[in-house]
Amino acid sequence: MNYFGTKIKDWGTRMTKRQTNSSWILVLTSLGFFMAMMDSMIVTTASTAIRNDFHISVATLQWAMNAYNITVAAVLLVGVSFGERFGRRKIYNLGMLIFTIGSILCALSNDITFLVFARVIEGIGASVITPMSMAILTNSLPTSERGKALGIWSGIGGLALIVGPSLGGFIVAKLTWQWIFWINVPIGVIAILLSIKILPESFGNSDKVGLIDSLLVIIASTCIIWSLSALTNIKSLVLPIGVGISGLLALIWFILRQKSEEQPMIPLKYFKSIPFTGGNVATFLLYGSMYGVVFFLPQFLQVVGRTDSLTVGLEILPWTGTLVLVAPFAGVAVDKYGEKLIATLGLIFQGIGYILIMILVNDHSSYAKIIIPLAIAGVGLSMAGPALQKVVLGSVAKTEIGKASGIYNVFRLLGGAVGTTISVIVFYQFGGMGSLALFTSGFRAVMLSAGLISILGVIFSFRFTKSTD
Repeated sequence: MNYFGTKIKDWGTRMTKRQTNSSWILVLTSLGFFMAMMDSMIVTTASTAIRNDFHISVATLQWAMNAYNITVAAVLLVGVSFGERFGRRKIYNLGMLIFTIGSILCALSNDITFLVFARVIEGIGASVITPMSMAILTNSLPTSERGKALGIWSGIGGLALIVGPSLGGFIVAKLTWQWIFWINVPIGVIAILLSIKILPESFGNSDKVGLIDSLLVIIASTCIIWSLSALTNIKSLVLPIGVGISGLLALIWFILRQKSEEQPMIPLKYFKSIPFTGGNVATFLLYGSMYGVVFFLPQFLQVVGRTDSLTVGLEILPWTGTLVLVAPFAGVAVDKYGEKLIATLGLIFQGIGYILIMILVNDHSSYAKIIIPLAIAGVGLSMAGPALQKVVLGSVAKTEIGKASGIYNVFRLLGGAVGTTISVIVFYQFGGMGSLALFTSGFRAVMLSAGLISILGVIFSFRFTKSTD
């Protein structure tokens, strides 16, 4: 009896210890993912304060958001390669360290140029935090626990989209905008110290790291997006066109390299799959539409609605908060009715929501008018995002899901950067900062363009995707 009693007690102790370790692994990996996701959103409600503090135009302000998103998109795949080759925990902690240093630099910025540079540093760190956190979590847990853990991990990342604008608004209202970056520092330091002690190390395949390919992606994306944004505030078209052509040449060179390499960063064979291509293009348009709105909506609510940043963060909740309510039902609906239908309906709902806002707002309208359209748009985003992700990942073999997921996120982030830039171009074409009437006119044009971009995604969602089994 004593022998068996001791064995049972030891077994129970080991099980409790394993469960505790699993819980800590989930907490630490989710924390990193949350920080990386939140930092792409928390700037939105601080945008007006940053613009006023630095006395800059909206066209210049966009780079506080775009610098981060472009960097994450451009460096993400090489970050995955580093983690697989040199150790996932090691690269994850390095990413957290770089992200924390970038946050300090952001908080110390005294002009927009330095802030953009600091956001690039943050983006480099964030580019490895997200994929490494998922890889560590997946590799560390037994198969029976992975599904639930990844669901929690994804939910926490989605929560960042909700908390980010509201938290940013609260911080700016009570302190200053610099504190949206200072809060990352103690969290980052604690996360690194705990990760070194708790997270297990693991390795993947040892593919060579495509530094030249990554450099080409950075050059291509930055040059193309900068040339688009420069069209709004540069009188001569020579420089924007020259930079844009340089970006296109870098993109062509990158594609040619992918064709000839044995282990390409982005295997072009994936794009022979119509669902894979259609799903990624639709994702590009879905988030291009969304990021254009998330850049301008907080500014409109502050400039025209004359509300403070805290109130703006709360006013955005009918849009971002739908993720919590709709995402679980959207997942069930995707399984029941298929990705194509749910993704298509989601893109339509998002587009309709933005177009309704365009119709309803003016320079003296009340916030109440746009609550329902915001919710409609939020429901659409909450439906289309998971459905399109499933389309993309379901189009490749299980052994290739990691790389396909990275490509999906590149399209998502570059779509956001291009969407932000297009919204700025549209804003200055149809409005400006001169008066409330001009700002409203520009904002209404932005909402219309965002709605049309989302509805354009329906073409790729409906015609070029299919429901996977």
